[in-house]
Amino acid sequence: MAYERAEILAGAAILAVAAGFALYAVRGSGVVSEPDSYPLTASFRSVEGITVGTDVRLAGVKVGTVTALALNPETYFADATISMRKDVAVPTDSTILISSEGLLGGNFVEVQPGGALEMLEPGGEIEDTQGSVSLITLLMKFAGGGADAAAAPEAAPAP
Repeated sequence: MAYERAEILAGAAILAVAAGFALYAVRGSGVVSEPDSYPLTASFRSVEGITVGTDVRLAGVKVGTVTALALNPETYFADATISMRKDVAVPTDSTILISSEGLLGGNFVEVQPGGALEMLEPGGEIEDTQGSVSLITLLMKFAGGGADAAAAPEAAPAP
């Protein structure tokens, strides 16, 4: 009888810890939006390096989360939906871009506020976007001297 009671208590403790981890994972993934937030959208040329749950930062402070990524079949751009904190108002002429924490760090979405007096409404779109920059592309440009082969002038034939 004593062993059964200890087994039941150990099982209950394990289930409680598992439920805590599951709750932490769901809240951290960005799948469930925060109750004190509002959605904004943006279209990027490339969202390489970010996923649902990626941080949205303003001046280095987390102010939101990426909640959805989808390919727009008409423009072939990636449409991102972000959830912003309600206490952070974003001007209509703001810029949103994908930034990197460094060579070995992860990517995040950065909002750079504009100077307009009008603020984006919930569901509004940030139109000025900059997609992610591929590190491989930058290294290839550096190794190739920074000039594209197509942009190089043709040599004139010798007389």
